[in-house]
Amino acid sequence: MPPFVYRITKYNPAHRDERGHYTGAEDTVSDHGPVEEAYLAAVTSFTEAAGVDHLEIREPQIVGFARFGLADLFPAEPAGFHDGALVPIAVGLELVRAMLRDNGTWCRLESGEAFAVHVGWDQYLYIGSNKPCETALAHTRALGLFPERLDASPYDFAPDDAAYVQRPADADFWARLHWTVSVHRAVFLEEVFAGSASRWHRLTRDNIETVRSHLSPRARLAVWPDLLTDVDKAVAALPDEGLVRIVWEDEDEQITSTVVDETQFEAVTSQHAGARAAGVVSMYAGEDLPLFTAVLPDSDGVLRARWQTEPTPSDRDWAFLKTLRRGQVVTGTVTTIASFGVTFVDIGGFTAMINIPELSWRPVDHPSDVVSVGQEVTAEVLDVDMIRERVPLSLRAVQEDPWPQVAQRIGQVVSGPVTAIVPFGFFVRIEDRKDGFQGLVHTSELDESSGDVVTVGDVLTVKIIDVDVTRRRIALSRVPAPTAATEGQPCD
Repeated sequence: MPPFVYRITKYNPAHRDERGHYTGAEDTVSDHGPVEEAYLAAVTSFTEAAGVDHLEIREPQIVGFARFGLADLFPAEPAGFHDGALVPIAVGLELVRAMLRDNGTWCRLESGEAFAVHVGWDQYLYIGSNKPCETALAHTRALGLFPERLDASPYDFAPDDAAYVQRPADADFWARLHWTVSVHRAVFLEEVFAGSASRWHRLTRDNIETVRSHLSPRARLAVWPDLLTDVDKAVAALPDEGLVRIVWEDEDEQITSTVVDETQFEAVTSQHAGARAAGVVSMYAGEDLPLFTAVLPDSDGVLRARWQTEPTPSDRDWAFLKTLRRGQVVTGTVTTIASFGVTFVDIGGFTAMINIPELSWRPVDHPSDVVSVGQEVTAEVLDVDMIRERVPLSLRAVQEDPWPQVAQRIGQVVSGPVTAIVPFGFFVRIEDRKDGFQGLVHTSELDESSGDVVTVGDVLTVKIIDVDVTRRRIALSRVPAPTAATEGQPCD
């Protein structure tokens, strides 16, 4: 709210008790007549004094199913009553009238940081301006109303959670939505363009961009799995009691939703007996959360809407992933070693993964040879996949690369066991350790005509003839075992 804030009412401050409660004879509802017109005239005076010719709708609400005046003020569709919509003063005054009459429509009206109008309960009007507006104050008093200076409006906007980072419906969001549709084949998008006012869309691969192009500006979006599949199953899912939202799709593929309690279940289900599909969503916080949510940014990509969606686990993962970057070193705890070899690590509430090749520079048969559940590890972030919400890690990236040292061993003669036989040769371990490096001896080193064969476990003497550091390969040459005729002779 701008610095000069005034509460304007029809209630004489002299008619208040010691607790500040009004004790006079004025009714707390609009008279639909001269007093209501006086309120509107006061707003007009303040807009003129502040030099404001347009007002911006912020955080609009449509309580229940009321659409008071919206058809006349926004002839295209009620969704024109959206956050960020700029309206002339005349339209702003009609919205103030609707709020004074408490007909189900409410919003904050603002002009940047220069001006604001809030309508509260019982005909309490709050006007904020960056100017003192002395002439408007005098005119307001002349109209028979009572302006009082305040420090702030009780209807100033305050986020539900000031620390929460709202997920925008940006390029990453739409890419994830496309991927989700490809996985589920169809999902439902709930578009909330004003408080208690929403539209539902069934999304398929073919219509995502079409639906996207018709969404209301700054709408809150929620992506739900394919709820509406079996009407009988949906009806059977109704709880014994409580508040739920029932979503229906009729034969014309029009989707509507209704919030009901247990006293209305039978009537509503009978009314929609011919629906082609249906679903039930609990209205209680923390139950039946959507897959993920977002709020539409403006056309320039900036998220200016101040309202928030209820965060889902996916939204929290998104917020965490936004803090990560490729090459970042993180610390986490091993939570699971999967049977297929992937190691899962908790890095601050998010589960990242390490594939076998990234556990060590050395050969690894199974992750349990390197890590164990509950172990704290330090690893490097290889990538941050915002679409699939995956983070691959590397343990070996934070370890010293031993391959340059192996390359210095070219020409050395060593002994080691045969570890594997392949069509093009056999592998020999050149280090005396379980995870020692192995090199390949090509089949050309064998004299099969003389019955020269090797088996796994044979200990052979080999010479390191090449080390390809880039491709991580070691080439070996077999050194013949000494014979009686050559024993004691010097080696070349």
